[in-house]
Amino acid sequence: MMQNDYRLMNMIDEKARLAGSNKMELLLFSLGSTEVFGINVFKVREVCETLPITRTPNMPAGVEGIISLRGSILPVIDLAQCLRMGNGEARTKLIITEFSSHTQAFLVQDVDRIVRVDWEQVKSPQSIGQSQSAMITALTELPDGKLVSILDVEQILGEVIGEGDVPNMDSMRPDHPYPVFFADDSNMARKKITEVLEKLHLPYQSAINGREAWEKLRNIASRAEQENKDIRDVVSLILVDAEMPEMDGYVLTRHIKEDARFKGIPVVMHSSLSSVANKKLGQQVGVDAYVGKFHPEELAQMVTSMLHPA
Repeated sequence: MMQNDYRLMNMIDEKARLAGSNKMELLLFSLGSTEVFGINVFKVREVCETLPITRTPNMPAGVEGIISLRGSILPVIDLAQCLRMGNGEARTKLIITEFSSHTQAFLVQDVDRIVRVDWEQVKSPQSIGQSQSAMITALTELPDGKLVSILDVEQILGEVIGEGDVPNMDSMRPDHPYPVFFADDSNMARKKITEVLEKLHLPYQSAINGREAWEKLRNIASRAEQENKDIRDVVSLILVDAEMPEMDGYVLTRHIKEDARFKGIPVVMHSSLSSVANKKLGQQVGVDAYVGKFHPEELAQMVTSMLHPA
């Protein structure tokens, strides 16, 4: 048992060092075209050959059926169908993924390899003039010149299983605005965060990646100094995603915590990555709290507790 614990801690430390260096590892795969796709290995539990898929009635579009894997029943999501890539190529591999409190299998044509990339080289599709599907959250270029489309798997999961409604929530005190700043590259995540903040009647500003967030936050701090304002009246809480193009949430948090102007402003990490390694790294860079996607009530409770500490 002690040896297993030692190996687990080594694995956690390695993953933490990787994310903290503003780098990530992508598992590359194909869906029957020349396009190369990628998914963060933090979300991948394993890869295996296709297992017998059982079709069930009333399956959502994109779900091929279910499989039994070591006693667990998992839905199988056909990524090519989700991306509306009509092709007859056989899909022979399953990528077992775990994120946003769900475990599922992605059906793909083939799996290539794992590559390490720098988040600075990962760009939003809009930033390089690509009009990609809403399912693509970012793009990066490999040394051989190939472009890799990084899938917004949270968006895919939300469309397949449903996003769920954000329930009604008690408004925060109307006499104090408590402005929130949040950064997330996922369209669906930004939509959900916005719904929660609006139901709490909290004003907000946002960014679509870590670098844009840091630039906006520095500008906010500079303006507050020039106007002799308390920065906490402009930004009362900062909400960051872990995975973001150009600068990840860990590096962004470290920048915030090292800048004295943001002293006392809580930083909450809102991420689909909820492993021990990710939480440990969040603690190392100074994250004040961690909440998983997508749980609107938990996010609202966390925001409320951070703004109204007991």
